[in-house]
Amino acid sequence: MPMGPKERRSTVLAPVEEAAIVALRVQARLPLDDVYIALKDVIPHLTCSSLHRCLQRHGISRLPKGDREKPKKFKDYEIGYFHIDIAELRYEGGKGFLFVAVDRTSKLVFARIYRKATKLAPPGSSSH
Repeated sequence: MPMGPKERRSTVLAPVEEAAIVALRVQARLPLDDVYIALKDVIPHLTCSSLHRCLQRHGISRLPKGDREKPKKFKDYEIGYFHIDIAELRYEGGKGFLFVAVDRTSKLVFARIYRKATKLAPPGSSSH
């Protein structure tokens, strides 16, 4: 009986997906594992290997030493306090928008990629 997955999945990233990965890494300065956790629901075929290759291609596979500050006490936030970021993604097919919300208490990250930025983005309007 052969080993490995029953079906081979492509781990090739689309330009908009690469742009989202780069934007999240640069803006949030998150480590690889945190970027993976934040985007695995947005990019279902994302693997740690494809994420690492993407970061290497863009020269950001390692966080700069200056970004590695000594641990310090975080300000206490109430549960439900979210930090929200919106990043414009430019890629060869046009542009998109990465919406990221981080719960400061639990460090839970919610991320979505949208083709258009509107006041109300209806459910299911994301690219994935």
